[in-house]
Amino acid sequence: MNEVLLSQEVIVYLLSESLLFGLLFVAFIITPLLIKRWNFDAFTQEQFRLENRSYLVMSIVFFVMALKILLLPYFVYTIDQLSDIVPGAMCGAGIIKANGYGNPLLLLKIIILFLSGFWMTLNRLDLEAKAYPYTKRKLWFFLFIFMLLSIEFALDILYFTHIQTTNPVTCCSVIFGQMGGSNALFLGLDTPMLLLLFYLLFVLLVLMLWSKNSLGIIVTSLLFLFVAYYSVVYFYGTYIYELPTHKCPFCMLQQEYYFIGYLVWGLLLVGVFMSLDYAISRWLWKRDALRLRNFALWALSLFVLLCSLFVVVYYSKNGVLL
Repeated sequence: MNEVLLSQEVIVYLLSESLLFGLLFVAFIITPLLIKRWNFDAFTQEQFRLENRSYLVMSIVFFVMALKILLLPYFVYTIDQLSDIVPGAMCGAGIIKANGYGNPLLLLKIIILFLSGFWMTLNRLDLEAKAYPYTKRKLWFFLFIFMLLSIEFALDILYFTHIQTTNPVTCCSVIFGQMGGSNALFLGLDTPMLLLLFYLLFVLLVLMLWSKNSLGIIVTSLLFLFVAYYSVVYFYGTYIYELPTHKCPFCMLQQEYYFIGYLVWGLLLVGVFMSLDYAISRWLWKRDALRLRNFALWALSLFVLLCSLFVVVYYSKNGVLL
C-alpha cells in the first residue's frame, strides 16, 4: 500500500471528508423534493413535513460547511507533514505539485470555502425573515456547491492515491525561485512596483468599503487577493524567513516559523471573504451588513500591518533591508 495512505494525518483527513460527504449526500437526496414542493403560503400537512425536512437539511449543510472551513487548514497541515516521507520535498509546496491533482484541488477548496461562507450568510438571512423568502435559492445554491464538493471529494482521493514516495518532487526553492534570471512576478513587475500596487489596492479597497460600492468592492477585493499573494511570497515572506532567496507560501506554515503563515493567509482570506460577502449582501439581498464591513476592515488592516511589521522588525534588528 502507498505509504502516504498510511500516514495518520491522511487517514484522519480522508475519513473526515468521507463522513462529511456522506452527510451532505443525505441532504442532497432530500433537496430536490423540497425545491419542487416548497410553498410557505400553503397551510397543509405536507408543507409542515417539508419545513421539518428543510430544517434537517439546513442543519446538516450548516454543520458540514462549518467543519469544511476548519478542514482547509488541516489539509494544508497534512500535505506539509507529508514532506517528511516524500523525497525532495522541503514543505507542502513540493507535495502539492507531486501530481497533476494538487493545484486544482487546493484552488477548488478555496473557492468552496468562499461559496460555503456565502451560503451560510444567505441561510442566516433566510432564517431571520419570517416568510423564509430565500429558501429555494439557498437550496439551489446548495445543489451547486454539492456538485463542486463531489468533484473535490474525487480529487481528494485521486490526489492522495497518486502521491509517490519513490519519485523525488521539486522543492520550493525551485518552484518559486527565479531560475535563469527570469522574473517570476506577473506582467514583468519589479518588487517596488509590486509593493506600490499592494498598498494602493489596499487603500482603494478601504475606500470602496467605506463608500459601499458593491461592484467596486468585488473587483478590488479579487485584485488585492491576487497581488497580496505575490507580495507575501516574493517580498514579505523573505522577511519571515530572513533570507532573500527563500520565496515560498508554505514554509511559513511550519513550526520553525511559529506557524505564522496560518495567521498571515488566514487574515487575508477572511478579510477578502468578508469584503465580498458584504458587497454581495448589499448587491443581491439589499442588506447593509455593517458588521461584515467592519470585520473586513479589521482583518485586512491587520494583514497589511502584520506584513509591514516583518520588514520593520528585520530592519530594526539588522539595519538593512533584504
